Amino acid sequence: MTIWIPTLDPAMPRYRALAEAIRLDIAAGQLKEGERLPPQRRLADALGVTIGTVTRGYAEAERSGLVSARVGSGTYINGATRSAHGSFRSFGHALRASKAYGLAPEQEGALPAASGVIDLTMSLPPPHPARQQGMAAALAAISQSPEALLRSVEYQNEFGDGSHRQLLASWMGELGMPVDPEELMLTQGGQNGITLALSALLAPGDAVVTGALTYPGLIVASAERGLKLLRVPLDKDGMDVEALARLCRQQAPRMVYVMAEQNNPGAAQLSHTRREALVALARQHDFWILEDGVQYLPDEECGTRLYQMAPERTLYVFSTSKLLAGGLRLGVLRAPVEVLTRIGAVLRSHSWMVAPLLMETVCAWLTSGNARQLVEWQMEEMRARQRLARTLLAEWSPAARPSSFDLWLELPEGQRSQAMVASLAERGVHVTSAEPFCVGNEPPPQAIRLCLSAAESREALTHALEIVREQLQAPPALRPMTL
Repeated sequence: MTIWIPTLDPAMPRYRALAEAIRLDIAAGQLKEGERLPPQRRLADALGVTIGTVTRGYAEAERSGLVSARVGSGTYINGATRSAHGSFRSFGHALRASKAYGLAPEQEGALPAASGVIDLTMSLPPPHPARQQGMAAALAAISQSPEALLRSVEYQNEFGDGSHRQLLASWMGELGMPVDPEELMLTQGGQNGITLALSALLAPGDAVVTGALTYPGLIVASAERGLKLLRVPLDKDGMDVEALARLCRQQAPRMVYVMAEQNNPGAAQLSHTRREALVALARQHDFWILEDGVQYLPDEECGTRLYQMAPERTLYVFSTSKLLAGGLRLGVLRAPVEVLTRIGAVLRSHSWMVAPLLMETVCAWLTSGNARQLVEWQMEEMRARQRLARTLLAEWSPAARPSSFDLWLELPEGQRSQAMVASLAERGVHVTSAEPFCVGNEPPPQAIRLCLSAAESREALTHALEIVREQLQAPPALRPMTL
């Protein structure tokens, strides 16, 4: 029997070219319904690619409904009707069957072919076909449930459906964030949760304290609401709470915003001693704590969360966007019950409610039980990417948490962050300087942030990190002299 050997389009990533070749050969009649595709290792040898590329190509074809994988049997061509409507493979099987997405050393993903750019500026969840498959399966489940369809088209109150809040609370508990569903407000992502907290609890002119480097979304939201944003220093143990105490004696803030598990940027984790001191200060000076937990880390890498230490004055922001899919703008704001009505009134005035279809989609995904597998894969993938980055950039002692998306790199003496960002961009690697994260008028540190999660694959990330290493090793450019 002659093995099917496709011609791969050299302008496309190889796994996508393989999926496209399957589609074209089905259309041309060269691959027929029920026909078994070659075993992955055999086709990989014939094409001169890794087995990971073939596995990923087959998965891409299955996501499009062109083929179906049968455990222990192989991958088979679907009929025209089934291909047109797509097939929804078991999400768990998708993860078990494929080791091409970062679970094995032979993982291969092509560098972006169209532009040649590797963009490491945005903190995005690492790519995996299971995200699309999970979305497809969730929508299919909704379409087959009259009750879910009815909930999706009806108006709901601003707090969201009680069953959705219960399910999200259970999932958060499994992830190490135990919450009472009665304390939850569903939001349109983490940024919306921050905005709601600021709008409901603060008035124009009120002071918000944060670290000297902080999430740009907080900076913008504070400015839009006429809030006074104040900074305190950061070090390896996170926010300098002693400096905060001195500030409180001069001007007590109405709120302190903190990313306790990993500051963005910089990756500093707030020590337990400082958590206790922050809670004591909040009670002494009667300010709110806004704890941002959107940049999720597994429970073993976290300390005691502030909302558990001071539930009566802490609001906790969480989102599904970093774990399931960035396009799923569904978040959670945990707050004391007595202020939920105020927060709900603000959400109602902004958007009336979170779209019920969005809630149904996320909850259908969680109900399938496969979200856990995706999170476990993601944590393993990010640990591998962090190890890779620490190895290639070890000379410059980068800062990061073991499973985090981002890496913070202070530049060597003489290197300027703006020049480094520009030089890397010329070579097709986009990173971010410290400037967007700076609070106040203090000069930014000479450092850059790299979002390791955003790279299409470890292969692409390795290529980008090698370019970063070369630029770090290059002598700094001479500055123009002035009179």
